[in-house]
Amino acid sequence: MGSDEALYRYPGRFMAHGRMVVTEWPKDELRKIVEADDLHIAPFREDGATFGTPTWIWSVAVDDCLYVRGYNGRKSSWYQAAIAQKAGRVIAAGITKEVVFEPVEGQINNRIDEAYRAKYHGSPYLEPMVGARARSATIRIIPRETASEISNSGNKTVRKEYGDQHIIQGH
Repeated sequence: MGSDEALYRYPGRFMAHGRMVVTEWPKDELRKIVEADDLHIAPFREDGATFGTPTWIWSVAVDDCLYVRGYNGRKSSWYQAAIAQKAGRVIAAGITKEVVFEPVEGQINNRIDEAYRAKYHGSPYLEPMVGARARSATIRIIPRETASEISNSGNKTVRKEYGDQHIIQGH
């Protein structure tokens, strides 16, 4: 992506040259994923085309965004692949979705901790998941719309691509 194609990030979406990038989770899908507690994450392998072996991992939602953490922190193999490849797919609640992975830092981690505590209270694995090691490996999972998922509403919508991001531009 050239420097003239910079992406500007906003909660739940990206903007590129004034055009919206489709990145929000449909509320019903996000709810199903979080309630099912069966998320499997599969970042791309080094070839950038083959999905890695799906790894079961805890997930939480905060402000309509999906987050995961590496129990073993940045040493988690799925985390390293997600950071290196920046994309892959998730499978949960009967939903398979191509996604983008974005590392997370800052105060949002406190709210993610709260979500982990609420969802996984009583688990012996909870404290490590809200500890410094796992917090350092927090990832936001952003859905990536595919061509077949983008609808053409009365020929008023055009699909453009900037790198791996799918841009929707109204006419």
